[in-house]
Amino acid sequence: MNRTKLNWLLAALAAITLTACSGNEEQATAKPDPVHFESGDECHVCGMVITNFPGPKGEAITEKEQHVRKFCSTKDMFAWMLQPENENRDHTLYVHDMAQTEWESPDDAALIDARDAFFVVGSDRTGAMGPTLASFATEDAAHGFMMEHGGEVLKYSEITMEHLNTGAAMDEMSGMHEMGAMEAETAEHSM
Repeated sequence: MNRTKLNWLLAALAAITLTACSGNEEQATAKPDPVHFESGDECHVCGMVITNFPGPKGEAITEKEQHVRKFCSTKDMFAWMLQPENENRDHTLYVHDMAQTEWESPDDAALIDARDAFFVVGSDRTGAMGPTLASFATEDAAHGFMMEHGGEVLKYSEITMEHLNTGAAMDEMSGMHEMGAMEAETAEHSM
């Protein structure tokens, strides 16, 4: 009888030890490496071919399945990530460090953790979907870009849906202003 209790105790101790070890392994697991953008990759949000367009791109890798979602612009990545069903998930996110690569054709060797990046919102540079968020590894690089191209520097955690709509609304208003000026000029010449 004592031998049975000892076996039970050893089995329980082994189970606890294995559980503790497996928990440490999960905590020690490193985040996945970024995945290169291939010529036929399509944006998870809009379906456009990603490599056909300039500006920084983004990607999200799900924690458990390691499923990769690729985006033609940082704006599309944020539009997807800020959806209620994705906002609190622990995805690994990557964006291009635009201080390390060319705007027209970003190099995948310059992919950085999006949560550690600084973004310029509202600049005059456009990406796949028009206005985009220029991404940088350092705040200094983001400020340098902002000084040259306008906009506002924000951390990942500060970006909201309103920021994603800022550039589009400004472009639409700019176009409306130009149309109004042309109509006024045409009316003036008619008189």
